[in-house]
Amino acid sequence: MLSGGSTPKCSTIWFETEDMKKTHKEKIEETFRVNGENLLKKVKALIQEGNIRRVTIRDKEGKTIMEFPLTIGVVGAALAPILAAVGALAALVSECTISVERESR
Repeated sequence: MLSGGSTPKCSTIWFETEDMKKTHKEKIEETFRVNGENLLKKVKALIQEGNIRRVTIRDKEGKTIMEFPLTIGVVGAALAPILAAVGALAALVSECTISVERESR
């Protein structure tokens, strides 16, 4: 308490610097329909493009069955568990939709 019996008030002020504005990029979402046998091949091809931020796999009814984020610099062994899960999923689904979130260049 401050003298006089009042309690201090706290407020948050947000501001954006020019450097922060440069890091904000527009997000673009693309959707691809694939059958189960081509699922793993398509996910690998999308990851190799390099500007993917998130991959979502949905069944033919539109229910999300797998979703994973990708960060810059994730390669090789770090992707192995994700690709193994996608491969297992491909054996279980006949048709699915891949939604990809990209950052505009």
